[in-house]
Amino acid sequence: MSASATANASILVVDDEPDLRTLYELTLLREGYRVETAASVSEARQQLQVQRFDAVITDMRLPDGFGMELLRDLRDQQRRERCVVMTAYGSAENAVEALRSGAFDYLTKPVDLKQFRAVVASAVQGMGGVLQPRAPRPGHPPASSTWTETQDPALQGLIGDSEPMRNVKQRIAKVARSMAPVLIHGESGTGKELVARALHASSQRADGPLVAVNCGAIPENLLEAEFFGARKGSYTGSTQDRDGYFQAARGGTLFLDEIGDLPLAMQSKLLRAIQERSVRPLGSTQEESVDVRIVSATHRDLAADVQAGRFRQDLYYRLNVIELLIPPLRERREDLPALCEALLARIAHESGITPPRLTDAALQCIAQHPLTGNVRELENLLHRAVALSDGGELQLECASEAPPFCPLPAGQARPAASSVVTADMPLPHDLQAWLDQQEREILVRALREAGFNRTATAARLGISLRQIRYRIDRLNIAVPQDGDSHGETE
Repeated sequence: MSASATANASILVVDDEPDLRTLYELTLLREGYRVETAASVSEARQQLQVQRFDAVITDMRLPDGFGMELLRDLRDQQRRERCVVMTAYGSAENAVEALRSGAFDYLTKPVDLKQFRAVVASAVQGMGGVLQPRAPRPGHPPASSTWTETQDPALQGLIGDSEPMRNVKQRIAKVARSMAPVLIHGESGTGKELVARALHASSQRADGPLVAVNCGAIPENLLEAEFFGARKGSYTGSTQDRDGYFQAARGGTLFLDEIGDLPLAMQSKLLRAIQERSVRPLGSTQEESVDVRIVSATHRDLAADVQAGRFRQDLYYRLNVIELLIPPLRERREDLPALCEALLARIAHESGITPPRLTDAALQCIAQHPLTGNVRELENLLHRAVALSDGGELQLECASEAPPFCPLPAGQARPAASSVVTADMPLPHDLQAWLDQQEREILVRALREAGFNRTATAARLGISLRQIRYRIDRLNIAVPQDGDSHGETE
């Protein structure tokens, strides 16, 4: 933030403890801000009635009420001020409630002044933390039309204008300016990382780094060093100091993909890093402050994992402050034409060829595929079709499991795709054994096509290396001895 912008930024500090109020005021004055103070909810409301601020920093508990009341006032009045709430140490539920109610960020008391300055600087950047209502799009209902793609170029990488995708883009636009953690939930292949990148690009942290981490692909014994960094000599082979993912993402966004694959021991350490906003590198006695926004993603039902004891409940609530649900491709088949055109253009560019023409017949064939692997499966289908096509038109074989694709009128919702089990197919006597057999056949085929490279097979199927190892053992799949290490990356 420039010095002139800092000098023009005004802050309202609300705290009933005179010593702390003075400390915060002096700290902000030294940073070049204009500062006003209040000792209660009523005093703060009086200040807000006569003046506009760029940020409001308020204690949670005040003599005549709660800081949350000021936060709700700002939200209900569509005020521009961003609100930072200070909560007592250990009051995790208060911090989560504040973020869900629209707070830009929170601070834990006793407040670390270095962190205090960083959070305030983030809050005043960009100005105007509350999204103003926009004019409705012609032809669309107000509930889904307060955002248009042309108003945010960062979201143009999310292809599709179906109702489910418009809802996703609108929600990204709403939550991007906050520091609240976001949990992206969707089936494998739906584009969760694309959504995370769009969320980062739409935020005021867009100039900072986006560090994407596949939590299921890191060996368990290296997790702590990879996340928090390591000092020279802290473990065998550690010949120099090395930053972890948290340090690499300073000032930006840390994207934790497949967060449900983290072991319980690492979940505990991650929770502390998120709560304290500091990490201790392996082999170090000092903690380092880190300024990152946490965005995580999973295809698992984390709530069920919490109930089963596989995922920490406190970490789940920390990560799931705001949830983004990504629709499967079967629920937005009207996006198929635009998706196919975009994917074909990319495939042709990467291959150095002219993109083949997408005919209506080819689109009908594509739509007949179940596409249970979502956009990732669609991309693989198009890759094969491009490789096998002759001439200028895309050629592919039609599947028979799904009904033909029929474009719907604008605004009309499409029912969920039918099951791959047809009405005349006999029901299995042992459902689990039948499902295991289907899964075994898919895994064996995928392993053979990848030369029994488990890493490549896992990537092809959209699962983690740890998951594919588990499935190979559970289904008693024989893997050649040389296949264990052939081309495989740990």
